[in-house]
Amino acid sequence: MLLAPCAGALAEDVNVGAPLPRFALLKEGTHRYLRFMKAGEASTPADIWTREVKFEQRDGKALLRIRQRWDGVVPGPSVRLIDSWFEDGTFRPLSHQRITERDGKRVVEGFDFAPERITGMQALAENTQKDSSVASSEPTFNFETDIEFLQTLPLASGYEARINFYHPGGPTPPQRYTFKVSGSATIAGPAGPVDCWVVTTDYNKPGSVSTFWFAKGTQLMVRQESKMGERTLVKTLIE
Repeated sequence: MLLAPCAGALAEDVNVGAPLPRFALLKEGTHRYLRFMKAGEASTPADIWTREVKFEQRDGKALLRIRQRWDGVVPGPSVRLIDSWFEDGTFRPLSHQRITERDGKRVVEGFDFAPERITGMQALAENTQKDSSVASSEPTFNFETDIEFLQTLPLASGYEARINFYHPGGPTPPQRYTFKVSGSATIAGPAGPVDCWVVTTDYNKPGSVSTFWFAKGTQLMVRQESKMGERTLVKTLIE
């Protein structure tokens, strides 16, 4: 079975290494999102978020590669570049590099994923995370590529998934998060109205909620909203 039922719960565990039911929906191409903060009637832009999906050869294997670029304007001009590699068909993470440039400073971070541990890349020049070593009780997915990962799941009315995620270099250890299809909605997209699955999660913080809208045909994320106190962080597809 690709998805094993979670004992005593409606959600299904999605495990690293299992073929993903709708992996074929993940197509090569580049998409851009505008991120901004909403507070009442006011909206403040944060950055333009570019995500590129490619399938490439590395070490004689066909792999998935996701590259991201964040061009920030708040609190000041900045650029963040992310380069992540995965096993084709399963999304099993292999490596993850992140370069941040702000105020004339450049920070390099790099990580290797293994079934029981995420460690700093030893061969990466200037890597500030060389000594990083985070244990995981089970293999984990890469949280910084959750948008594409969720696109490959069998979204349908009532579907729930428990996914072990880890944000490389982050303070929270790998853990399972529940994502639930809570309904359907038609929302505005860059080329007109889009019929979407509505997916919600609390990121293991009871009382909070983040909402995603995935186009039903392609399962591409069209919008995300996350409450942050009195403000709401919005990510919306622009191309």
